[in-house]
Amino acid sequence: MALKSSGLLTKEDMENHEQLPEWLIKEYQTFEKTVLDPTFPCYFGMKGQRKGELRYAYISQDDWTNLPEAVGEFLTLFNEATKIKHGLFIFVEPFEEEGRLDDYRAQFWDIIQYLHDQDTVEWPEDHPKDPEHFLWDFHFKGEPIFVFGNAPAYKQRKTRDLGNSMVLGFQPRAIFQGLEGTEKGGIMSREKVRERVEAWDQLPKHPDISHFGDPDHNEWKQSFIGDDIEPITGKCPFMHKDLKIHS
Repeated sequence: MALKSSGLLTKEDMENHEQLPEWLIKEYQTFEKTVLDPTFPCYFGMKGQRKGELRYAYISQDDWTNLPEAVGEFLTLFNEATKIKHGLFIFVEPFEEEGRLDDYRAQFWDIIQYLHDQDTVEWPEDHPKDPEHFLWDFHFKGEPIFVFGNAPAYKQRKTRDLGNSMVLGFQPRAIFQGLEGTEKGGIMSREKVRERVEAWDQLPKHPDISHFGDPDHNEWKQSFIGDDIEPITGKCPFMHKDLKIHS
């Protein structure tokens, strides 16, 4: 029987881990070792981990009920008078045996759908509900968030492999202020990170990677890219509650 999931956790909580399941302790240690590697492509993740600015939560295979509360609590950090660019990482209890990339992708979208279905705040009226719209992005508690998946089934794109656990990264759009896709700072930061990603992965930038607002881009495809250089085809598994009613 998997241990019951917990709420939002700090670096100190993860290191003082008497109440945490063994699988999580192991996966967090792998995560930290990976992210603090001097050549790790994401400066923001490296800095956040080192300074204790990241937040964490975990869910078991049979209990996701704490997820809405943990993400909601995380979002309150951005209501405080601070310029800290927090990120949230959700650890998912590993499968008994490692799955295929499609298994993790399916569970990723199941988790995102679950989070949306439990959301008690209305989706902002001026934001598209259909993920096929180029301006769609995921919202929770009324806040736009970029969510991306990491999984052990990534064998070529090693930057998306953070251990035996699938790990979901949550980045509220608030942390990208001044680093938007059309801003000079955003373009420069993105290019530096992408150069480092290509060096780690030994693969060119994935064709589904772009910036929010690109009319030729679908944000949902960037959330769980392929382990190759082929664009994702098909429709997004996510469906807004309102669109379910009318489908």
